[in-house]
Amino acid sequence: MSENVDSGDASEAFKKVFEKGTDAQRDFLNKFSTIQQDVVQNFFSMLQSLTYYNAMFKTTVQTGGRISIPEAERKALRIEDGDLVQVILIPIGKKPKGINSK
Repeated sequence: MSENVDSGDASEAFKKVFEKGTDAQRDFLNKFSTIQQDVVQNFFSMLQSLTYYNAMFKTTVQTGGRISIPEAERKALRIEDGDLVQVILIPIGKKPKGINSK
């Protein structure tokens, strides 16, 4: 048994399927983009809350794993020798080999 399919009907059916696929992809990308924007917004909100009452600065890890808190931040936060502080580390890069810091 063979059915005769009008080429116009097949073409219309293909167009509809193609449009539905395109719409599904567009919806997916819109939702994915929204999720990415939310993640970035939440990340920056978290960073902002961390620095609202605190300080954020870059420093170099020294011999023995020591780091220094810059004087301006120590003064602003009234940190003195012997005070207990919370440190949150986010590695941002490695020092190129052969470059001495001064």
